[in-house]
Amino acid sequence: MSKAYIVGIDIGTGSTKAVSVDLEGNVLHVSQSAYPTSNPSPGYSEQDPETIWEAFSYCVRETVKHIGDQPAAISLSSAMHSFIPVTAGGSALHPMITWADSRSELVAESLRQTEQADFIYRTSGTPIHAMSPLCKLIWLQQENPELFNSTHKFISIKEYIWFKLFKTFEIDYGIASSTGLFDIIELQWNEKLMQLAGIDHSRLSSPVNTGFYRAVREPLTLGLMGLSNEIQVVIGSSDGCCANLGSAVTDDHKAALTIGTSAAVRVTSDAPVYNFKAMTFNYLLDEKTFVCGGPLNNGGVAIDWAIEKLMHANNPTDDQYDAYFHTVKNTPAGSAGLLFVPYLTGERAPVWDTAVTANFIGIQLHHGQAHFLRAVLEGVCMAINEVLIAVEKATMPITQLNISGGFLNAPVWMQVLANVTGKKLVVVQPDDASAIGAVILAGRALFPEAGLEEKLSAESMTIEPDETEHQVYTTLQPIYSRLYDDLKTVMHAIKDLNK
Repeated sequence: MSKAYIVGIDIGTGSTKAVSVDLEGNVLHVSQSAYPTSNPSPGYSEQDPETIWEAFSYCVRETVKHIGDQPAAISLSSAMHSFIPVTAGGSALHPMITWADSRSELVAESLRQTEQADFIYRTSGTPIHAMSPLCKLIWLQQENPELFNSTHKFISIKEYIWFKLFKTFEIDYGIASSTGLFDIIELQWNEKLMQLAGIDHSRLSSPVNTGFYRAVREPLTLGLMGLSNEIQVVIGSSDGCCANLGSAVTDDHKAALTIGTSAAVRVTSDAPVYNFKAMTFNYLLDEKTFVCGGPLNNGGVAIDWAIEKLMHANNPTDDQYDAYFHTVKNTPAGSAGLLFVPYLTGERAPVWDTAVTANFIGIQLHHGQAHFLRAVLEGVCMAINEVLIAVEKATMPITQLNISGGFLNAPVWMQVLANVTGKKLVVVQPDDASAIGAVILAGRALFPEAGLEEKLSAESMTIEPDETEHQVYTTLQPIYSRLYDDLKTVMHAIKDLNK
């Protein structure tokens, strides 16, 4: 029989990933299953929740098959802001609407202009944006009242999977704190916010702490996951909160940075950190720990766009990614005066504007393909730095970024980011920080004597900034920072022309 192990499962936007860790802190296996996103019209971003449940089940089955024994526990991490109207039996009445869906942008814009805006933000900790389930609920009531009225519960993808496992509607504090409906201090659904959304608590799941767990006992459900005996499942928290835990960002002057399709900068705090202009979020890791920061829409998606459109590589291979980063590495910092504003999918922090568009600024005759390719990467890094600056202003100076996400496979990207921010970058968990954070939450709840948190917090790699290149970006960053205000009217006008 193998050693006891925990499976941390991160239910992400593009895939579900399961990381298996034994009680000595050794990573035993990683399993992953991808799924598509549907964009049938501009602003739409939808997924099939049943496909995600199948990916979840596959990851558990594949893990058990590989290791040869079932885990001692499973623990969950999940992307935030997903929205699924379901029946009393947990069946989806509509495809899942993801965080990236912008159909409720007019609702969000309207709410931000009301006298209630400050109350919404401070009570819920959630930025007022189209990503928020609060805005999605108001939009659905306006646009499809029949579906709104016939829905039994409005839930997230984690709640959908939890219902599959236990036939009960429960939501962890972390996911609840990202809905725009939850009081992050009182730890309960807020009556005024629910009234604003046109619902009451009967149409939402019951909130529980992030260390809450149940045992799966139903033979059919166990069989779907390749399990033969009952198993404890810890509900866990959101992907961002779990990533802070998995990245060992628990000290002052450290921040976590995750870059996948999107990106986020986060600090850990024992109290909310408010900045209404930049709308830093305040989500719950547990009942007394806040993860505060800002999310960006445009991370890896901008790099994929550059490779596809500027290098003419559809469905890029590893070799094409290598070619992109080789070009970037061999092009001087600053891209010879070419700047890129990476608002390819609108933007969240710090501008919170779904109507903005991407721009190249400063194009001249001497600019070639290499300059455009490097400018895209630099633009993503400067956008991240904008959020980092806002977080620092709201909290404290940051000296170290503990990094995670898919960009760890790109050393050139990590070095450019260090040079732009001027911060030391540290890799704690090269596998999946969110899944590792879920493992730690399970360790705290079920195996506190194992000391998993300490065992999983060792630094594995450090990247120091190049001071010469950092000076280039120190000159460029203030120029970049003005571009949103300078171009906002033009960007909105162009977006309106193409509606």
